[in-house]
Amino acid sequence: MVSQMKSFLFLFIFLVLSKTVISARSKSSKSQPKPCKNFVLYYHDIMFGVDDVQNATSAAVTNPPGLGNFKFGKLVIFDDPITTDKNYQSEPVARAQGFYFYDMKNDYNAWFAYTLVFNSTQHKGTLNIMGADLMMEKSRDLSVVGGTGDFFMSRGIVTFETDTFEGAKYFRVKMDIKLYECY
Repeated sequence: MVSQMKSFLFLFIFLVLSKTVISARSKSSKSQPKPCKNFVLYYHDIMFGVDDVQNATSAAVTNPPGLGNFKFGKLVIFDDPITTDKNYQSEPVARAQGFYFYDMKNDYNAWFAYTLVFNSTQHKGTLNIMGADLMMEKSRDLSVVGGTGDFFMSRGIVTFETDTFEGAKYFRVKMDIKLYECY
């Protein structure tokens, strides 16, 4: 009787584990879900210098402490215009308000936390975005962790691609925004 119980228990555990492995494999082989909203925007940043107070959209509030050659420890606060095309002079559809800091000593890497504040005829509300920007990669994904208004409780991914880089003075990033939770 004990032997039959052990055999039954072994068979039961085997079947449960087999089903778990099979279901885990079948989930991973499925294609990515389709986003419920998808749009492309351009993020423009003009770093403050001594002669451009009127045009600056960001400023370093700490200087790197000298731990390496990759700006480790530098903190930048920004209020940057967001457009639907590459032209900085285009009408902004949103503002990116937040900060980033350089957090790697042996390569360029920054961690972003910001809110896209929309106030246009097309969208009203906010999207909250955060994550690591591995700057040397062609494209990088950051997380959409929430939103308000038209983007209430949204979740998704923002793919960064550096579009233009003019040293520390100006850069433009293409943001491909894919939302997977929309209410």
